[in-house]
Amino acid sequence: MNSGRLEELQLIRFTLLPEEILTFLDDERSVWSRLLDEYGEDASACEAADFSWPPTPPHIQVKPQSSKLWFEVQFPSPHNPMPSVSVKGENVTRSEQERWQNIIQEKMDEISTSEVPVYELLCLHLLPLLHDEMPTAPPEKDHSPAVDDRTSVPAHALFTSHHLISPKKRRSLQQWSSSLAITGFAKVGYPGLIYAQGEQSNVEEFVENVKAMQWLALRLRFLEPLPVSEGGGEQAQGWTEFEKVGEAVEAMRRLGLEEWIVEMGVGSKNS
Repeated sequence: MNSGRLEELQLIRFTLLPEEILTFLDDERSVWSRLLDEYGEDASACEAADFSWPPTPPHIQVKPQSSKLWFEVQFPSPHNPMPSVSVKGENVTRSEQERWQNIIQEKMDEISTSEVPVYELLCLHLLPLLHDEMPTAPPEKDHSPAVDDRTSVPAHALFTSHHLISPKKRRSLQQWSSSLAITGFAKVGYPGLIYAQGEQSNVEEFVENVKAMQWLALRLRFLEPLPVSEGGGEQAQGWTEFEKVGEAVEAMRRLGLEEWIVEMGVGSKNS
């Protein structure tokens, strides 16, 4: 059961956006945080029969930095098979708290048979709803010179998803990469990663094609102009598939773009 908790925590950490902060609460916070880091490096070490587990399930807080609301979740235990969720916030009215608690109860009913209830509740339901309600800042005016030929601007994009297994999706990625002159990679299995590099208009079309497919917890982490100073002269070659997160991190390291993936919470510099 404890290894399943770590697997679910790792899934949550991979899925959170950069501004969504995961914090461990209560007396066991440092233990669970350390275990999660160790699990990411060597899952088998945490599954040993003589491993010493914390006596209580994880108690976490997830808070978007730009939100006045956040969620605190107590993982299920043998005495309580469903997570316990509370809404916290700054200057939150009682009616607003009650509304969110009603939403939580409604979503809890939807995930009652889930094998990863905390992940589904937070990442697939509550956080997207919270972001939908957060005010958005007006876009900053772009004072840079207009670029007439957008196809001459190199760009790159990174997706994360719950998983990437479907042969149909993998074939589609390969076909799009060929037709749009996209280079990069797909990390298959759990979690799924997709990194694309090419001319801006082609990368944008590739991104729209990916988003049009059915996914579980797909998130576009960035779609940015390719930083020449960071990428150096090395270019991604062709389209590749990897099975391990460490292989994806190493591929980004060779491109001089390691920080772009590590800062997303995907892998580590020691992967």
